[in-house]
Amino acid sequence: MRAARLAAPGQLGLVSEPAPQAGEGESLVRVGAVGICGSDLHWFGQGAIGDAGLSRPLVLGHEFGGTVEGGPWDGRRVAVDPAIACGACARCQEGNPNLCPHVRFAGHAETDGGLREYVAWPSQLLHLVPDSFSDATVALLEPLGVALHSLDLGHLRLGGSVAVVGCGPIGLMLAMAVRAGGASSVVAVEPLAHRQAAALGAGADHALSPEQARAYQAEVDVSFEVAGTDDAVEVAMRLVRPGGRVVLVGIPDDDRTSFPAALARRKGLTVALARRMKHAYPRAIDLVARGVVDLGPLVSHSFALADAALAFAHAARREGLKTVVQVGGAS
Repeated sequence: MRAARLAAPGQLGLVSEPAPQAGEGESLVRVGAVGICGSDLHWFGQGAIGDAGLSRPLVLGHEFGGTVEGGPWDGRRVAVDPAIACGACARCQEGNPNLCPHVRFAGHAETDGGLREYVAWPSQLLHLVPDSFSDATVALLEPLGVALHSLDLGHLRLGGSVAVVGCGPIGLMLAMAVRAGGASSVVAVEPLAHRQAAALGAGADHALSPEQARAYQAEVDVSFEVAGTDDAVEVAMRLVRPGGRVVLVGIPDDDRTSFPAALARRKGLTVALARRMKHAYPRAIDLVARGVVDLGPLVSHSFALADAALAFAHAARREGLKTVVQVGGAS
């Protein structure tokens, strides 16, 4: 089979290697499409993310799905949950597998991801999807799950107001989700004009530049920071009301986040940090199936597996919204 492996920062090449074999409790999945995430760009650009770094050529990609080959689900299309939690630690037992310290995650550290034609994956982490979903839509269910988990952490009350700071794909999904969930108003903050326009299309009432946001007079109940920069964190804190809540979703380049302590302290803010997601796939699939959330418009560019390096370079320039690599199957 063909696979795209990252050998060093910026060095993503196509290799030929044997297809994996499904072991006990696993299914063989023929990969359809893979979405490129901001965390993938950390790996591509720096060969690392947080405290994890390259130790061998790694197959990136944790946003993906495909078609099962063999077993009771033969021929069924599935979304793949990329997080293999241990299931035995205290965090898993308390219902927080996303916080498992022993988790293996697709496209991270020692665990190969989805940028290959076949993946053998635990069957319990596969989620059936309607045949009406495109491969790209199936891939985007994972970041939608991250958006839903972040929304859960925001404790948004029905009719509450929201700011979304950073309008890449997950920020846009958050705008869709909070609007569908009954938010009274949504303020989007984004420096790029085409993403401001996308935020308005996703349900935001106002789309502001960071400079405009600093002068914005209204306050919101919950702010979601989805950019991974200190400036975005500060803007999120300035927009939220005293006693409000700020959810940090973005991943910073240098593994550090800082903000004005006086601003947060005097407002008495609650700050929550999102760690991937948990138990969100069924909700994500249902929201898309019912048309509550439309992921199709978020896919702005698509590349073949042979052009995976070009896809990453393009995604890093932030010229569009979501970049997808089509590995095989339906479009």
